Amino acid sequence: MISKKIRIALRILIILVLLFSFAVIGVIFGYNYVLSQEKRFDALSARIEAGAYKDLKADTPGVVTVVINTGDSTSDIAERLYDAGLVSNTFIFSLLSKINGFDGSYVAGTHYLLNTFSYDELMYFLTLEPASVKVTIPEGLTYQEIKQLLWDAGLTFDEAEMDECMNSTNLFVDYDFVSQIELNDDRDYVLDGYLYPDTYIFDINASPESIIRKFLSNMDSKLYSDYYARAKKLGMSMDEVITLASIIQAETGRISDMMYISAVFHNRLNSSSEADHILGSSATINYIIKTNGGRATLNHTSEQLNADSPYNTYTHPGLPPGPICMPGNNAIAAALYPEPNCNYMFFCATGDGGTAYATTLAQHEANVAKYSSSWEEIDREAEERERNRHLNEDGTVNETTAAGDGNV
Repeated sequence: MISKKIRIALRILIILVLLFSFAVIGVIFGYNYVLSQEKRFDALSARIEAGAYKDLKADTPGVVTVVINTGDSTSDIAERLYDAGLVSNTFIFSLLSKINGFDGSYVAGTHYLLNTFSYDELMYFLTLEPASVKVTIPEGLTYQEIKQLLWDAGLTFDEAEMDECMNSTNLFVDYDFVSQIELNDDRDYVLDGYLYPDTYIFDINASPESIIRKFLSNMDSKLYSDYYARAKKLGMSMDEVITLASIIQAETGRISDMMYISAVFHNRLNSSSEADHILGSSATINYIIKTNGGRATLNHTSEQLNADSPYNTYTHPGLPPGPICMPGNNAIAAALYPEPNCNYMFFCATGDGGTAYATTLAQHEANVAKYSSSWEEIDREAEERERNRHLNEDGTVNETTAAGDGNV
């Protein structure tokens, strides 16, 4: 008969042996797991490079969309994967993530994952570049046109939130040019003019704030310190420079004309005659027309030229309340450095993309008479192109818009 003490000792011994065995098995398993890590992930990488999973999209059967936010910890990501039904145990995912060395390597953004992915595949795919779109923003677009371009590219931002961000300078006061903008109730959007035209890569589910911040960061890199010094020398704020640059950008796409057009505007703004302070830029009329859903033209009616808007530079002296489009660097440089020793006070479009200049009103009126017939033809051709482009199946025509040069 084995005594009670011996039975207890045997039980303890058996438990210790079992624990030791489990520990040895665990060490062996972990050792083999770590040894096989490179082989497993090399094989996965090879499959991806061979084209596996290349067509993963939001609407792919079995795809689950997971968004990682900037600053998310591994445990946050594990919880998100669990909620999405991709992992059954958050602790195991976090543990394997640490063992495989993925902690801190997950990339913020939108990821498309299959519901059949293993833990290895989940970890690996979350370290790859997120789903993104490449968007090229041409110079001279309005904010409304940029929004449409971003939507067409596949971004999913909320319009109301984006509009609110465009008027929320408090979110972006870390940029000098934003903090210097004077708030004006007549301005359509405070950050109009500052979404720098360039090619961008956006996460498909990027927030409005992150989208605008990417634009502003690029603009910040383009506004050199010399530009601020030059603006001060001209007696202008940087915001006034960008506003003027936007008009120059909307008036011409030719770099060779930008400095001369800038000189015309500077001559008018600095003239001793108050009558000259009426800039009379048809680019601002086209901005008003497009804002109201119309199509920009070269010719304008008397009603359009007298539109009740603070952006109307035919009825309001000086610069408009804010930029009318997004100017590129050439237009910004032209606004800061107009053609020197230039006494032109007027200009008009020639109809072939060029510009005719004049020093007197009589010369300008002669230019307008010379080229106005070509404007009418260009407007008719533009209208016809838009009509053909937007014909419905039933033969009716959609409302259209088109770009056009302007006159002063």
